[in-house]
Amino acid sequence: MSFFKGRRMNRPEISVNTLELLVKAPTGIAGLDELTRGGLPAGRPTLVCGGPGCGKTVLAMEFLVRGAEDFEEPGLFVSFEEKPEQLLANFRSMGFDLAGLIGKKRLKISYVELSAEEITEAGAFSLDALLIRLEHAIAEVGAKRVALDSVETIFSVLSPTVALRGEVARLFHWLREKGMTAIVTAERGSAELTRHGFEEYLSDCVVLLDHRVEGQISRRRLRIVKFRGSAHAADECPFLIGETGFSVLPISSLNLDHSASRERVSTGVPDLDIMLGAEGYFKGTTVLVTGTAGTGKSSLAAAFAVAACERGERCLYFSFEESASQLTRNMQSLGIDLSPWLAQGTLTVRAFRPSFRGLEEHLLSITRETARLEPSCVVIDPITNFITVGEADEVRSMVTRIMDLLKHRGATLLMTALMRNETETHVSSLVDTWIGLDLESQGHTFRRAIHVVKSRGMGHSQETRELVMSSQGLSLRSLNGDKAS
Repeated sequence: MSFFKGRRMNRPEISVNTLELLVKAPTGIAGLDELTRGGLPAGRPTLVCGGPGCGKTVLAMEFLVRGAEDFEEPGLFVSFEEKPEQLLANFRSMGFDLAGLIGKKRLKISYVELSAEEITEAGAFSLDALLIRLEHAIAEVGAKRVALDSVETIFSVLSPTVALRGEVARLFHWLREKGMTAIVTAERGSAELTRHGFEEYLSDCVVLLDHRVEGQISRRRLRIVKFRGSAHAADECPFLIGETGFSVLPISSLNLDHSASRERVSTGVPDLDIMLGAEGYFKGTTVLVTGTAGTGKSSLAAAFAVAACERGERCLYFSFEESASQLTRNMQSLGIDLSPWLAQGTLTVRAFRPSFRGLEEHLLSITRETARLEPSCVVIDPITNFITVGEADEVRSMVTRIMDLLKHRGATLLMTALMRNETETHVSSLVDTWIGLDLESQGHTFRRAIHVVKSRGMGHSQETRELVMSSQGLSLRSLNGDKAS
């Protein structure tokens, strides 16, 4: 599964829930289709509400673009606020070729400047003129999908004495009669979902977008408030608006249906391979290396990365504490040379501070990079730095999503964590192999101790050994000073 836009998708059949007899229209936004169990209600209106800048227009437009490009369903975008040239310029920066779709008659953008005079006939307020314009525009391109952005403009030209609910109900009923799969956007109210508090009752599906700032970190959340006749995810899920459009990131959507390989991959430290049954980690599993500062977590991660490159596999390394240059220099002192693999392109290092973006952006970045590079091995060093931009539960959810995605790709993931106890990351119970590191006092010096806390599916050593670092690389020996066997 991928969250990325800009690629042609095979047209899936409109899904039908055989128990509920509800036809759904895929949005083409992978995460949103998961949350809605297949898409928005076909031939019915969906309300998308939220505050300013939360992405209502982006979601509505991308729904039409995906319909035109991927599902052979032309679309009509009716804007009451922005003119077509403004929309073309705005969405061009996201890689959407609206002009091309318009030229192929797969999309029509209609700007409607409403006034009280325009929607008044014979002294009574009605939407007859608007409906006539909509019907003509739909016929012009054979539209199957419609987006109305936003319904607030209609309210602004209707007198407060007019039965607003009746007129909006008539609009929604008209869309159903025409069989239009529609998105209608609305501003969020202070006490209700919408300003007037009744649009959500008239809609078959309601999507709430929220843009909040907590601890100076911007976070976007999406929730399916209701979906008539269909089961759906009810929890809030993170979403992003990026250079490729709208991306929804449901945390727990993946099923535990990935395959389990019996193939082994080296840890990069022969002595540690021996502790793990002489063969290393299972391919496609998740490894956690924990310890306090200076215990050798990054060194084990770098050794693992080099071993992958030596096997001819691609490795993606996320470094949150050292630049690629600094990491390369430091590892050379241990006989671990990253430079030839970096030059060859087999090893890719992405180095940045986690605090410069939110958790959702990190998740999307990691997902995008793994989809683009298709690495066999991924290193995240360390995951505990994510605590600076999110709560422990949020970090756990994010890391769980990353682990599931990489398992479905068959990639081996090694994560390091600065950890004094298990509760700091809350992920040790989810990983397949857990390597623990510690510093032990030995007279006037310290030695690095290493032990295998667990390794699912394989016999492994229960012994604690010393991790020795030298210019010749990493090795292990028993705590009495003998070479480990």
